[in-house]
Amino acid sequence: MGNSNTAAGIPVRTKTVSLAGQEGKVKFGKELRERFLIDPEYHNLNHGSFGTIPRAIQTKLREYQDRAEAQPDPFIRYEYPKLLDESRAAVAKVLRAPVETVVFVSNATMGVNTVLRNMVWDPDGKDEILYFDTLYGGCGKTVDYIVESSYGRASSRCIPLVYPCEDADVISAFHSAVAASLAADKRPRICVFDVVSSLPGVCFPCAAVTAACKAAGVLSLIDGAQGIGMVAIDLAATDPDFFVSNCHKWLHVPRGCAVFYVPLRNQPLMRSTVPTSHGFVPAETAGLGKRMNPLPPSSKSAFVNAFEFVGTLDNAPYLCVKDSIQWREEVLGGEERILAYQLDLARKGGARAARILGTKILENGAGTLTGSAMVNVALPLAVGADPGAVEGGEEKRDEDAAALPVVPFAEAEAVTNWILETLMGEHKTFLALFVYRGRWWARFSAQVYLDVDDFEWGAETLKSVCERVAKGEYSAA
Repeated sequence: MGNSNTAAGIPVRTKTVSLAGQEGKVKFGKELRERFLIDPEYHNLNHGSFGTIPRAIQTKLREYQDRAEAQPDPFIRYEYPKLLDESRAAVAKVLRAPVETVVFVSNATMGVNTVLRNMVWDPDGKDEILYFDTLYGGCGKTVDYIVESSYGRASSRCIPLVYPCEDADVISAFHSAVAASLAADKRPRICVFDVVSSLPGVCFPCAAVTAACKAAGVLSLIDGAQGIGMVAIDLAATDPDFFVSNCHKWLHVPRGCAVFYVPLRNQPLMRSTVPTSHGFVPAETAGLGKRMNPLPPSSKSAFVNAFEFVGTLDNAPYLCVKDSIQWREEVLGGEERILAYQLDLARKGGARAARILGTKILENGAGTLTGSAMVNVALPLAVGADPGAVEGGEEKRDEDAAALPVVPFAEAEAVTNWILETLMGEHKTFLALFVYRGRWWARFSAQVYLDVDDFEWGAETLKSVCERVAKGEYSAA
């Protein structure tokens, strides 16, 4: 029997999995690193940005590419759609979604663009796009572009959060934003939010926000850029209006590949892919003639058919999805074992790193922020107050930052770049760094080829680099 569980705010059904007693399965950690393409001298502590793939999947990738080159037309026109359906079926099973609701796009940003660019905004100018201030920058700029290009038909409303907050605070902030939108005589149409936010890398209560959207009559668009392969996802239970998740980050799929889910009820809203291609079906009322389609006839739904071919691209990564899922099952022991190891490592490794740095991890009272494979560790460096802050809207600074060495606000960007260049140039590693509430944080990614020793090494390295910053060494660069 399975236990009822919630990961990243998404209802899932899991079995109780122990990290011990995994006879016959590979051992996670350093011993697994040789199965990946990582440079032996490089410490890959930032898997969350671009991911990486096993050697076995690189072999499959090149196999598909070779087949496409050997017989381009037979493969691309006839074999590729069948292989693509196999990957769709495999990923649908992982997401607990009907296969007819999932297709592939190049990345999560493309999925968000596809949804927002297909929205039809009311001429009365009252429609609003809601989003939380932790939204990924590329998606935030997509919102900005949609507002700009709608010529007054759509506007946006940012929902501020101050971490570490509780999940209930997130829901309350959403309700407040909806109320404020209505009070301003606006119409909240759609809300964009995460599974796991990027910076800071924290779990977001997306299932609860999805439910709140339903209750408020607002469409839900989940940006799961950090999602599949990192946390357990049950789309049947969560039932969002739109969901996209990068497969090339945590599912060990080559770049770029993301699964795009649209339930049957909303597929008519997705009139076109981005860009528009052969699968587009003009409305009968448009009175347009039928255009020649050079692709083989298909009996698939208009939605699935549209996303099957979107211009000429190297779509071999899409075909690798089923192979990656199979590799994770047969070699790594399956999704539950992988997720359990990553979560355990993130929590233990994050705690160890914070101890070495003499700081803390970003966590709330309920412990829900660290429910994924990423953890945010504070650095022993503070940033001076922003002199340009609007009066009455001063920063909510981390109270623990008061006793730390302070870098002037005007030099914060230069310091971040100096730290990153030093990490890459002298230590052959990279960590996502960000300034939040007046201090620096580092986002660590836990992966099956890492262990606690890697987190300790990363923390010791950061400690020495921060000490150099405190001495002003960055200013001499």
